[in-house]
Amino acid sequence: MWLLASGAVVNLAALAGLAVFLQYGPSATLMKAREVASDLKPRVLAAATAVDAAVSADKAAAFDLAPAPDDSGHVARDVPLGEGLGYGRTLRVGPTRELKRPSDAAKVAKPGDIIEIDPGEYRGDSVHWTTSDLILRGAGGMAVLDATGAGLVQDKGIWLIQGSNVRVENVTFRGAAVADKNGAGIRAEGDRLHVVGCHFEDNENGILSNPRPGGRITIEHSTFARNGHPNGQAHQIYIGAIGELVVRGNYFHDTRVGSAVKSRASRNRILYNRIVDGRDGRSNYSIDLSNGGEAWVVGNLIQQGPQTENYHLVAFAPEGPRNEPQGLWLVHNTMVNDRHNGVFVRSFKGGQLYLYNNLLVGDGEAAQGPAAMVGNVFATTVGRVKDREGLGGVPGSRGNRVVGDAGIADRGALDYRLKPGSPAIDAGVPLDEVPGDDIAAAFEYVQPASLRPRNDAGRPDAGALAFAQ
Repeated sequence: MWLLASGAVVNLAALAGLAVFLQYGPSATLMKAREVASDLKPRVLAAATAVDAAVSADKAAAFDLAPAPDDSGHVARDVPLGEGLGYGRTLRVGPTRELKRPSDAAKVAKPGDIIEIDPGEYRGDSVHWTTSDLILRGAGGMAVLDATGAGLVQDKGIWLIQGSNVRVENVTFRGAAVADKNGAGIRAEGDRLHVVGCHFEDNENGILSNPRPGGRITIEHSTFARNGHPNGQAHQIYIGAIGELVVRGNYFHDTRVGSAVKSRASRNRILYNRIVDGRDGRSNYSIDLSNGGEAWVVGNLIQQGPQTENYHLVAFAPEGPRNEPQGLWLVHNTMVNDRHNGVFVRSFKGGQLYLYNNLLVGDGEAAQGPAAMVGNVFATTVGRVKDREGLGGVPGSRGNRVVGDAGIADRGALDYRLKPGSPAIDAGVPLDEVPGDDIAAAFEYVQPASLRPRNDAGRPDAGALAFAQ
């Protein structure tokens, strides 16, 4: 389906270019192309990355998706040109405009349109988007879709997106609830969705997707707060059996019940996020990769709170290894267990785990299941440690340390920066010394929902944050 849509877009672009050439000649065609590119150049959204490049099958491509930082040290987020987006009209929505509500725009949208929504609250406006190749954005501020107490289209979501190749920016989704307790801020049923700079608050699901073999969902620089439901069947995000999920630079906190990130995708890239329960969050798993597959969990700040429903932070294939091949790489994460016991990562069905240069803080067990463990620091007082050098990993595990104090700034305040003298400083192993592709962390998370380049001086530090003077 995505290939067909892409082919149609290429044909439309070629026809448009030919029409300009015939009417204006080659010189004017070049000038017109420059004008179009200038018109489509997007607004820069605040301090974060968002390149929607196609991810190659090469594992290393997962960690090279962001542009260079600006002078502030942060990375600018930008709407990509091409990929069938933004070649049509710009439709403006707002109380003073002809199109008053987003649902009005959905009725007239055509492929390639940009829908710009004025700031403000659009209460009770649940929208059915059936058109493909759209950019839907809050323009000049957040557009707030508050569905508290309101019905949802098809009892599914505040926005039901059935078109493919859709990008959503600068929109707040709040209060989605339905009779079956599975209402979503966004219900995704198309082949390709990119969500950037959005907020999801107090919904039963923040984002819920249908199975779409070969589909891809990217979620960047967005905030998920207090989504979930006490029945445990709703989550901050719940991604069905799609081809690939990329979750990068987001802030998840205070999960009601359910998991912060639950995914059945064949390939998962969970990169540079802050996923925390705080004191009151009651998440099931912080990250639930329900059917395994290939997964890279890199550069994340993950905290399991004292009220959580389960004692595992990261679960790999807890519902059966339906995806092939199977393997989970956890690299340069800071993982903190504030529950009275726990397991930092568990492979339920025997898929291989690779733990490189992580900082694990709290009581419990580092890993369950076959795990290659290299360069990790485990800060625990009563943790179950079978082998202090290998942390009980498979033969060849090495360079791990068990310490009493992690040397982080303020554990109670969820501030996991390294203090001078932290045992995590220079404790990692250069990742070119371990088998596999280039999986080194290139960035680190900055609150709120932003990134900056990671800077290791000398040997890499263990954990998601490199030491900074």
